[in-house]
Amino acid sequence: MAHWRHLLSKWKEPVQKKSNFLVKGTVISTLAVSSLTLGSVKAKTEEEVGLSTVYHVYVGNERIGVVTSKEEIEKWIKTELEKAKEEYEGIDFTLENQISYVPEQVFQIATQDDSVINTLVDKVQVQAEAFAITVNGEPVTYVESAELAKQILDSIKQAYVTKEELAQLTASREAAVETASLTENNETKLLDVRFTDEVTVSEEKVTPNEILTVDEALKLLQKGTLEEKKYQVQTGDVLGTIAAKHDLTLAQLLKLNPGLEEDSVLQIGKELNVTVYEPIIDVVVEYEKYREEEIPYETKVIEDDSMYKGEQTVKQEGQSGVEAVTYLIREVNGERDGKSVLESKVLSAPVEEIIVKGTKVVPSRGTGDFIWPAVGGYISSTMGYRWGKMHDGIDIARPSDRTIKAADNGVVVEAGWDGGYGNKIVIDHNNGYRTVYAHLSSISVSVGQTVPQGSKIGVMGSTGNSTGIHLHFEILQNGKNINPLNYF
Repeated sequence: MAHWRHLLSKWKEPVQKKSNFLVKGTVISTLAVSSLTLGSVKAKTEEEVGLSTVYHVYVGNERIGVVTSKEEIEKWIKTELEKAKEEYEGIDFTLENQISYVPEQVFQIATQDDSVINTLVDKVQVQAEAFAITVNGEPVTYVESAELAKQILDSIKQAYVTKEELAQLTASREAAVETASLTENNETKLLDVRFTDEVTVSEEKVTPNEILTVDEALKLLQKGTLEEKKYQVQTGDVLGTIAAKHDLTLAQLLKLNPGLEEDSVLQIGKELNVTVYEPIIDVVVEYEKYREEEIPYETKVIEDDSMYKGEQTVKQEGQSGVEAVTYLIREVNGERDGKSVLESKVLSAPVEEIIVKGTKVVPSRGTGDFIWPAVGGYISSTMGYRWGKMHDGIDIARPSDRTIKAADNGVVVEAGWDGGYGNKIVIDHNNGYRTVYAHLSSISVSVGQTVPQGSKIGVMGSTGNSTGIHLHFEILQNGKNINPLNYF
């Protein structure tokens, strides 16, 4: 009985051993015991009873086969890992599924070493130790290290703020230091830089080809794609049709192709990017901005019946005020998303402008406000050089009625023939202005006559040096011709 117990105790020694490399899965803990030989006198060695040890190989919970020695499996594992490390330098690797062994002592050896290794090639994959950048719990890309993942996330933020600003913000938060208030015009203070979603970094095991370089991961996160679709310009293409063909607005197409303008000449064969970027990670930047803004002054008008209409004086000069405003500004991916006032303070109040305007009207004095001197019509010639000499006024032709009217109150100082002008009238408005009406077919007023604004003074014609029926009209201020179009 002692011999039986001794032999059984040897078989009950720990029999499950894992490979000495990093693996995942469920550990197999099956103990296979067979072919027991019972002695009646004393315990015998394996060699004495004719026993040999073989190993049942498991991948996860699946039995693959039996091998004579674990060394061949361990050698295969080492080779696979070395091949992966050679192909992907600097990455740590493991196997996708856990390989475990269950030993068994048998009288006859019936193993399948080659078959087991061939099966492992199909069942087991080399996996890389990687770090996933996850958005709201979902992995979106993998990189080699946690340091690279942090570098990528910082780079995304630094597309909208500088590295120094980001470092300063982090330092002030860690030190819990209250930053100084803004005092200089257009000065800004960064308050926050964050992602709109929950972004984390976690350690994962993935196939090596899932790991992206820093540039690839950055492009994927910022643009939402690694493949940018290109369009080759064809004969007859214009920007609008290219944009419509790819469900883009013209503004989107121009933004996707820096340097391209709305009026750019397209070259046949030129490639345009037509992929709309949809960033996987959105960056929110919040900052304060201090501005000193102008407060416009108001104008107050006082009427004075002792002054002629058209005259005015400035009793008090207006002066703009200044207001200090602190804004809270929010941007998403560099685009303005919100703006609100945090604080405002008037630094200097505006000063009201006071203007005194005359209201006194007499028939012989103009108001300074001219009316159109014809009944409709259009401008057939403007003021300026024409036919080698200066044309001092405007020509009005094709009216609905040929009546000519006084453009403002005044006194007639000329009424008659004047060479190339033909029949001409000059009205002095007794306020520094005079108006001239030429090429009339007939004159209805005489020198010295007071005429109110809008009254008939003659009929449009084609007298003097004229190419057709029209009114030549001039305005003079203090003896100098000025453009009549400035008054209509």
